Amino acid sequence: MKPTILLGTALIPDTKTELKLFTHDGEFSIRIPGRGELMNTKVHGSEKALAELASERMGASDKPRILVGGLGMGFTLAAALAAAGPNTEVVVAELVPEVVEWNRELMGEASGHPLADPRTRVYVGDVADVIRQEERAFDAILLDVDNGPEALIRRENNWLYTIGGLESTRRALRPQGVLAVWSAGPDQLFRARLKHAGFKVEEKIVRPHRAGKGSRHYIWLGS
Repeated sequence: MKPTILLGTALIPDTKTELKLFTHDGEFSIRIPGRGELMNTKVHGSEKALAELASERMGASDKPRILVGGLGMGFTLAAALAAAGPNTEVVVAELVPEVVEWNRELMGEASGHPLADPRTRVYVGDVADVIRQEERAFDAILLDVDNGPEALIRRENNWLYTIGGLESTRRALRPQGVLAVWSAGPDQLFRARLKHAGFKVEEKIVRPHRAGKGSRHYIWLGS
């Protein structure tokens, strides 16, 4: 039996929670002790769907800009780049510096090394800071932060999913822009907050496995 090897650890800023990167038999996983596996390079269908669904709904632009909140294992970023044209800029905001390093140095091959794409810009920090600072700056904002609208790991992430946070996100979007939010589960109150913040809302159920298997994940699309 092939061993499971610990490759790195990282502390999530503003918390006492530690991320651990493992590899086993050619695949990688990121886990939190006591909470299990957060993500795996073999299971990423819903992360790709987040970018693909948003890209289908983006308005036309000569120089599109996309903001991805949460790098993870790079699959949302890779899917956004795959759907984008040559003049697109994709800004990815990742709170944990080590996660950026892991993508660059250890597990980037699984997602096709999207950080090496010249259209990618990396912001190491809180995606909420980017949203607060930018106005009418993005054609799409993709959020895969914490566990979705019910943030479980870092309380500061809750702001993104409040009415105030959603209103700031709406201001950061260009006309005909789209917001896409990933969640591990349903949340009717969040759907209501999206509408209150001025979004026309769609809800999509997607699966981690592209074959339609695995638990249900949810993606909200706000236009």
